[in-house]
Amino acid sequence: MYEIEIVIKNRAGLHTRPAAALVKTAAKYKSDLFIYKDGLEINGKSIIGVMTLAAEQGSTLLLRFDGEDEQEAAKAVSELFERGFDEA
Repeated sequence: MYEIEIVIKNRAGLHTRPAAALVKTAAKYKSDLFIYKDGLEINGKSIIGVMTLAAEQGSTLLLRFDGEDEQEAAKAVSELFERGFDEA
């Protein structure tokens, strides 16, 4: 298991386009991804789950990866957040 804590940087937060990009990226890996926010746990490979987080700019999320390629998945997903989902 591999965990990282991230802060959402993009102004609009984790709205539809970034949520879809997150799910699409996570789906490329065999590892499970679970996202935790304010006591809520969701499957990071579920667009509906990600959207229910209602994570705005400045929100802190705990990402938990579990599986054979967990570190590669964590790197790819954390890069999305670091880049602010390429929203200028």
